[in-house]
Amino acid sequence: MAFSPLVDELVESLRCLPGVGQKTAQRMAFHLLERGRSGGTRLSEALRTAMDGVRRCESCQNFADTEICGICENPTRKNGTLCVVESPSDLLAIEQAGDYKGGYFVLMGHLSPIDGVGPEEIGIERLLRRVQDEGVTELILATNPTVEGEATAHYIADRLDGRNILITRLAHGIPVGGELGYVDGFTLTHAFRGRKPLSE
Repeated sequence: MAFSPLVDELVESLRCLPGVGQKTAQRMAFHLLERGRSGGTRLSEALRTAMDGVRRCESCQNFADTEICGICENPTRKNGTLCVVESPSDLLAIEQAGDYKGGYFVLMGHLSPIDGVGPEEIGIERLLRRVQDEGVTELILATNPTVEGEATAHYIADRLDGRNILITRLAHGIPVGGELGYVDGFTLTHAFRGRKPLSE
C-alpha cells in the first residue's frame, strides 16, 4: 500500500537518523501524524533553528551557537590542560562526570585513511596551533579505545614529540562493579598495563 508523497518523504527523512530503519521510521512518522502533531511541529522548528544556528566553536570545534563556546570563554578553564575527544558526546560525558576543569578540543572523528579521513579533516593542525598558542602543559588524549582511536592518539603524540608537554592517555580497564570472568581480553590487557600501587 502506497502512502502520499508527503508521508513517504517524512518516512525517508527520518531514516537519516542512526539506527532508524524503514519500520522504525514509519512508526515515528505515524505517531507524529496520528497523535503528535504539536510535537512534530516543535521538532521541525527546533531542527530548522539548530541546522541554521549551530556551528563549530572557533577554538575547540565543539557545537556552539556563538563563535566561541561557553567552555572556551570561561577564564577558569584556561589552566594549561587540554583534553582531546572524538565527538561532542564524549565531551558531554566528561562534563557530566564533573571532575575535569580544563579545556577541550573536539576532533569530530578519528583518523581513518580507508574512509578518506586524514589529519586535515579532523583539525589536527588547528589542535597543534592551539597547543602552542595557549602554552598547553598537559594534553589528555581521550580518544576512544578502538584501533582508530589509538592510531589517532599516537599520531597526535608523534606530532608533539620533542615539545615540553606532558601527554597523557585516559586509563582503560575493568569497570567498577565488573567481574573478571565477563571482561574481554583487550580490556584485561589494558587493565594490567595500567595497574598502579594500591596506596594511590
